Amino acid sequence: MPAIDVTRLKTYPLASRRSKVAGQAFAKVCRKGGTFREFFDSLPDILVAGDLRKIVSAILTAHRKRKPVLFMMGSHVLKVGLNPLIIELLKRGVVTAIALNGSGIIHDFEIAYQGQTSEDVAEALADGSFGMAEETHRYVNGAIVAGAKKKIGLGRAVGQMILQKKLKYRQWSLLATCAERDLPATVHVAIGTDIIHQQATADGAAIGQTSLADFRTLAGVVAELGEGGVACNLGSSVILPEVFLKAVSVARNLGHSVKNLTTCDFDMIRHYRPRENVLVRPTLLGGQRFGVTGHHEIMIPLLVRAILEQL
Repeated sequence: MPAIDVTRLKTYPLASRRSKVAGQAFAKVCRKGGTFREFFDSLPDILVAGDLRKIVSAILTAHRKRKPVLFMMGSHVLKVGLNPLIIELLKRGVVTAIALNGSGIIHDFEIAYQGQTSEDVAEALADGSFGMAEETHRYVNGAIVAGAKKKIGLGRAVGQMILQKKLKYRQWSLLATCAERDLPATVHVAIGTDIIHQQATADGAAIGQTSLADFRTLAGVVAELGEGGVACNLGSSVILPEVFLKAVSVARNLGHSVKNLTTCDFDMIRHYRPRENVLVRPTLLGGQRFGVTGHHEIMIPLLVRAILEQL
């Protein structure tokens, strides 16, 4: 069989072709000792660096339009020391609601109680001491039972407990900050996933009642996201993307126009549920979506500083 004759290939002038990368979008050399604004503006306006600018713009636009900005967070965000940054956004009125999984309340409490958290699981598992810290289960499970009696949500119950007991490091608590400022802070629990469920102080009925109340609160937040709101998933690969999708369905079923919103996912690797349940499916009726892959301890401070710089 004869070789193909490449001399007959059709070509075109390079200038007639649409190119996706142009010089004006290139990175710029940032001067030594420059400001953060100079650094941020020096980033290339290409791919995720360009998306980051759009996320910041969407959050600031939502803030100015008084639309919700929801941060849904896996506990890793708390464990890498980012509470002070999220709290600053809460205090500034930029983030208007937060949602945590069940382990989030454990780390938030331990941070408020003793200024440190996150045990060595492998070491503690060897002798069965993993998850057996006495104060954690007594305080947190006690708060949940008290919250059920008061018919409030789980997040508010733990936040109020931290404030009422004047825990030493409460200034670092997300839940206490939200309780103090009357902001929604919801907690979405899967029974058996958290160390406090191991303890005799755990009350399944109270956990279920308060977490269900929080789901309905979250659905109320989601109902207001349409036409400019922002929902960011920071590091939850399963629980919060699943909860968020159901909240969207409930809100739309009740007649709320949850469309033309911005959704974002920040995580170290890309997962199926955040992509489908946070980014793709909720924006099919209109909106924009952005996925940012990188370590939380680098990407979230960059995001927060960019927001504060332009606030």
